[in-house]
Amino acid sequence: MSAAPMMTPRERRIRQKLKTDFPHYAERCLRIRTKSGRLVPLRLNAAQCWLHERLEDQLARTGRVRVLVLKARQTGISTCIQGRFFWKITHGRGQRAFILTHKQSATENLFAIARRFHDHCPEVVRPALKASNARELDFARLDSGYRVGTASTDGVGRSDTIQYFHGSEVAFWPHGDAHAAGVLQAIAGDPGTEAILESTANGIGGLFYNMCRAARDGEGGWELIFLPWMLHDEYRLDPPSDWRPSPSLRDYAALHNLDAPQACWAEAKNAELAAADGQPTDAICWRFRREYPATEQEAFQSTGEDSFILPEWVVRARRATVPDQGHAPLVLGIDVARGGGDKTRIIDRQGRRAGARINRRIDSGDLMEVVGLAAQEIDRLAPDQAFVDATGLGAGVVDRLRELGYGRLVTGVNFGSRALNPEVYANRRAEMWGGLRDWLMEPGGVAIPDDDELHAHICAPGAIYTSSQAIRLETKERIRERLGFSPDAADALALTFAAPVRAQDESFRWDTAIIDADPFG
Repeated sequence: MSAAPMMTPRERRIRQKLKTDFPHYAERCLRIRTKSGRLVPLRLNAAQCWLHERLEDQLARTGRVRVLVLKARQTGISTCIQGRFFWKITHGRGQRAFILTHKQSATENLFAIARRFHDHCPEVVRPALKASNARELDFARLDSGYRVGTASTDGVGRSDTIQYFHGSEVAFWPHGDAHAAGVLQAIAGDPGTEAILESTANGIGGLFYNMCRAARDGEGGWELIFLPWMLHDEYRLDPPSDWRPSPSLRDYAALHNLDAPQACWAEAKNAELAAADGQPTDAICWRFRREYPATEQEAFQSTGEDSFILPEWVVRARRATVPDQGHAPLVLGIDVARGGGDKTRIIDRQGRRAGARINRRIDSGDLMEVVGLAAQEIDRLAPDQAFVDATGLGAGVVDRLRELGYGRLVTGVNFGSRALNPEVYANRRAEMWGGLRDWLMEPGGVAIPDDDELHAHICAPGAIYTSSQAIRLETKERIRERLGFSPDAADALALTFAAPVRAQDESFRWDTAIIDADPFG
């Protein structure tokens, strides 16, 4: 380091390139151990390059990095972040990096990567060590350091001042909220500081899920980066000459633009995970979706339950465009909040398009306010029919709307009432969701809003067969217990399939207040 003033112009250019270009530095100065045990240069793969570009973009825009990385398994993201922080702290003074993992073995693995970076770094750019032990590298002349900890210890890292923080597998931290109040608060707010929390998904709920959801909503000051499995170069398998993918895999591959080696790898990995759970291997199983997600919704949505409506159908509808549907009747679905965190939702459907005119959440527990807002939307949109959830508190909304003169347009639907086709469906709610599922599977395609929340709600319920082989949908209460939310938006969309509707000039006259209630249906 002291010889730097004697460097030639060429040497200065080389050193400057190493200081300012991480991919260049990583390939020339950092070594990693492959699965076969060989030491090789760290050449960033496609997923790592994508992450690096996003980090540099945020740094340029905001002056610092605050990022949540939702990723597929074993894509090299932890190694990339380790290399980035080693690069940062060895090119600055007074810099501290802290790495917090979910368990001791992961702590040891990540610290071994950092030690390997230092041990095999070219001497000309390798900083001198002041201290080195099982949890710390201290670079004496730079007054910089590198520490690791395990999240199994409550309060770890709380008293430190940290410029670079790497949280690994945050969804699996056993004391997530405590660390958010501790070590995350120790991150300096100065320009140039970086905090990167990365993880595979671990179901819905918990610190990482809540932070990702807030970031998606533009809250909390963090940005979300999603890295699907197909970004990773290694997730490919050359298919045999006689290989023929299953129908479900063909649909999955077409939806996500997979080439043949990617599709073949996905089929093999899915079969491995499905067989381990005793699931059929010819359909994409929940564990593959969670550990190797193609979309953000798959990562958090798949928690061991088979969705009544597959994510592929929803993704396809989010991306679809359909011709003008003005010839079709306009139907509204209004799902009334029942309390306990539920929200009233209103959505429209016209032919093969839903949510084009309204996809609204009403955050109010005042039923008269809900009535007023619903009436405003009916006046504005002039639908041919509005189906309202009349289960529980919703019956009062239906009654008041009819008192206000909307009786011809408003029909109440009791979710627990008898199905029109009881041999297939256990109740009206399951039957309406069956209509929604059939609609999403239409060969000509349908279109819904590009809305993450609606997507999650549509894929939330599982279903079972009763003793008489009728389909019964998972209850809203159990979904809320399992996933942490109620699928109100999708229930509103399902309501648009409550009964056939014709345009007003030929409309059915729904003059009854509530479709027959049968709580034992």
